Amino acid sequence: METLAGVTRMRLVGGNLALDYLNTRTGPPVGAPDDDVLAGYPELVAWGSYAGGLSEPEAKVLRRLSHDDPDGAQVAFTRALRLRDDLDEVFRAVASDRSPSASVLARLRDDEADALRHARLDRGRTFSWTWRDDASLARPTRPVVHAAVQLLTTGALDRIKGCGGCRFLFYDESKNRSRRWCSMDDCGTSEKIRRYVAARRTRAAG
Repeated sequence: METLAGVTRMRLVGGNLALDYLNTRTGPPVGAPDDDVLAGYPELVAWGSYAGGLSEPEAKVLRRLSHDDPDGAQVAFTRALRLRDDLDEVFRAVASDRSPSASVLARLRDDEADALRHARLDRGRTFSWTWRDDASLARPTRPVVHAAVQLLTTGALDRIKGCGGCRFLFYDESKNRSRRWCSMDDCGTSEKIRRYVAARRTRAAG
């Protein structure tokens, strides 16, 4: 189980906030995860700040709110984990060219509707949804839900892929859509080493 320090050691390689949220669980490409960065509500807030979904002032407010209302924080954390399970089902199905279940898509629709009820439409270079005035314990997952729906409705679904070396998902932005690894510095390097060792053994045996 990870600690708050473990949150800032995780790799943000998904290319999308929702995919990075799924990647808070680690493990092999198939099967159950073997570790989880999100051990509790404090880690959820720390991840939101680290991944860019929360500003530090917003995170400070949420830490105070969770201290004053631990039961409410636990409810919000439980819902955050349910959301992660739902997003995991959706995006792993998409990465495998399968259709997610209708029930999980309906929950995601409801989560997006709830997130936008707490949002503000702000103008920068373009208009965008923000949650600047949302000081509720559910705040960390609002931008995650919205990022997920935006990716599903406007992204290229064939660019959503699973890493060949671990359970991480990512959005492949390479020109020829040939990316296979979450990171060449980690899983990609490990595969190169494995192939090198196998080739040496083959030459030695010959």
